[in-house]
Amino acid sequence: MRLMGDKIAARRTMTGAGVPVVPGFEGTGDEAEPVFRKEADRIGYPILVKAAGGGGGRGMRVVRSPEGLGAALESARREAQRGFGDPRLFLEKAIEGAHHVEVQVLADGRGGCVHLFERDCSLQRRFQKIVEESPSPLVDDALRDEMGRAAVAAARACGYVNAGTIEFLVGPDLRPYFLEMNTRIQVEHPVTEMVTGIDLVQAQIRIASGEPLPVRQEDVVRRGHALECRVNAEDPGRGFMPSTGRLLLAAFPSGDGIRVDAGVATGDTVSPHYDALLAKIIVHAADRPASLNLMRETLAKTAILGIETNLAFLKALLEDPVFRRGDATTAHVESIYADWRPKTARIEEEALIAVAVAEAARLDRVRLPDTADATDEDVDRHNPWGRLDGFRTGSV
Repeated sequence: MRLMGDKIAARRTMTGAGVPVVPGFEGTGDEAEPVFRKEADRIGYPILVKAAGGGGGRGMRVVRSPEGLGAALESARREAQRGFGDPRLFLEKAIEGAHHVEVQVLADGRGGCVHLFERDCSLQRRFQKIVEESPSPLVDDALRDEMGRAAVAAARACGYVNAGTIEFLVGPDLRPYFLEMNTRIQVEHPVTEMVTGIDLVQAQIRIASGEPLPVRQEDVVRRGHALECRVNAEDPGRGFMPSTGRLLLAAFPSGDGIRVDAGVATGDTVSPHYDALLAKIIVHAADRPASLNLMRETLAKTAILGIETNLAFLKALLEDPVFRRGDATTAHVESIYADWRPKTARIEEEALIAVAVAEAARLDRVRLPDTADATDEDVDRHNPWGRLDGFRTGSV
């Protein structure tokens, strides 16, 4: 974990193991600007300035010309020091028009290591994943086999024991390049669980207990297609600013092929002190078109009131023709949706309170007078105070 947590050491380890890495420059990470400038000229712009000690987009800067390099190095160092306590930096070639494809691995302490196929995480905003799916619409069987073997080689090269993820960038030439390794369970792990039927958290616990892997590579089979959408407490209409407050309603659907991993419930308070992720909505269906349709229906039945969320934004992404074709790259969201605004008007707080009160009234069904011990058959279905269906005098 320490080895893969150091991005410079990870790149060197992967190179030694024969795993293809993005062209770049590691050095010690503490070089002066002239050294980085010389190496950037060698690599060729655009380049990425990246933090050696972390990920998640922090300490990362895109530099498109020599004029912007100095400022990018300075700001990236500051952010890396604040976020990871490590100011070291390295350079990578920015591969444009790429897909972000990652491979799930499981490795035990007995020499066993398998991959559980890939996830496509190309829909990102500011290097943060929004929608994930498995299998990737980009990957064919030959590329899938190549990336799977490379992922297993990467895990073995660092003596890894656990569930982990090897992340790749796949360029327009369909060549995969090692990006980094996440030495942990990931937010998007449920899509792999849905298509393989393997409980990754349970596998982690068994591996930590010293047990061998529960499956061999030939036992791992893909079934259907899975999608995950991350529901975040943020306001897309205001530049995705964080949104906080009390949840007047948090209602998530259920049913065949639907899984919701939620960290909140009605009445909870969302504070600014934690990650903006409220829930993960995962669906599984026979193929990608069916999975997309099921996700559209599931998001339409999801209701979160009291704060702003990215639900409308997720719905817009699902309808995006480039994404539906499977052609969306890591740059798609930033280039097409940079100034996105929801089409619907903002809902005022008073309206949200009224809806929440109406929902509470519906759940607390009104009974006949003087029948405190009434049964379900005694509910007064004609009482206007217990109806939400447009009651009017004279209706049946």
